[in-house]
Amino acid sequence: MAKAIALGFILILVLVVSISQSRLVNGAPQVPCFFIFGDSLADNGNNNNLLSFANANYQPYGIDFPTGPTGRFCNGRTTVDILAQLLGFENPIPSFGATRGPDILKGLNYASGSAGIRAETGFQVGARISLDQQLQNHQVTVSRIASTLGNNQSALQYLNKCLYSVGMGSNDYINNYFLPQYYDTSRIYNPEQYATVLIDKYSCQIASLYKNGARKVALIGLGPIGCTPNAMSTFGTKGSACVNNMNSAVQLFNQKLLALVNQLNTNLTDAKFIYVNSFGMASGDPAAAGFKVVNVGCCQVNNLGQCAAGQTPCQNRSEYAFWDGFHPTEALNQITARRTYIEVDPSDTYPSDISHLVQLSLSSCM
Repeated sequence: MAKAIALGFILILVLVVSISQSRLVNGAPQVPCFFIFGDSLADNGNNNNLLSFANANYQPYGIDFPTGPTGRFCNGRTTVDILAQLLGFENPIPSFGATRGPDILKGLNYASGSAGIRAETGFQVGARISLDQQLQNHQVTVSRIASTLGNNQSALQYLNKCLYSVGMGSNDYINNYFLPQYYDTSRIYNPEQYATVLIDKYSCQIASLYKNGARKVALIGLGPIGCTPNAMSTFGTKGSACVNNMNSAVQLFNQKLLALVNQLNTNLTDAKFIYVNSFGMASGDPAAAGFKVVNVGCCQVNNLGQCAAGQTPCQNRSEYAFWDGFHPTEALNQITARRTYIEVDPSDTYPSDISHLVQLSLSSCM
């Protein structure tokens, strides 16, 4: 199995290089714009000016990013940064909070650390931009694009061609369901019921995105949150490799998200939705991917599980799967992004990967 995965990585690198060379010849990104909705796995600075403990615009965050700390919860690039590069964008997609003018035509990143599908999620760490609020911000962007292009119809035709990445739900467990001292959701719902409640709300939120022109949408499944260093140190593993009840809960969500993708593709035939199997990608042999340390983060953490300010992190960052108590290193993000773009295993994405999603002709998405 490890040899098969390793061979897959070699093949994917060859394919990515080939596509990159083709893209450079064509001289343009594979989609005109890329819009990103999410949490701290994708946040690139939207939380910087919020009154919140969930921010990362200080050292050692950004130690491997060209401009240093930016608000990314990583040592370097996030998965969506790397995806943007694979799609042919010269620069990472900018944050909503810091971008105006014609730059919005290339897409925006609305992601916010500690945010969730549910509005109350993450309140205990301070201000955050929930998915509902992110969608409201996108509505503002749609209006601005309509003004730039002349009318709403032109804006929608343009937005039909864009790629949309939506990765939400982790905080609805980490910063909600599994914090009974702050939230009552675990007393109201069992894990099956909670997953249903989340997916029902998520479905309405995705429908809102569709109404605003989204036709090529990647829905990112939840990863094994019970395997994060913070989860293992906080809850204990009881002899298992990870915190099993946390992983079991998010797998229920993922199963329902996969069913939602099928439902959306059946009901909205002028659009295409894909599911990204983050949990499955993270379940392989870490050693096969070159990781030697998977149970602790590279940086020293504070009581919130984030990097302690000003502390020197590990030097061998490419050997660590986690950067802090929750978030992956750029090295792991590289693997996730490439497998999202071009699947290594058939289970990585469903029903197609992003490289095929973006190739869909406009006529098939209108």
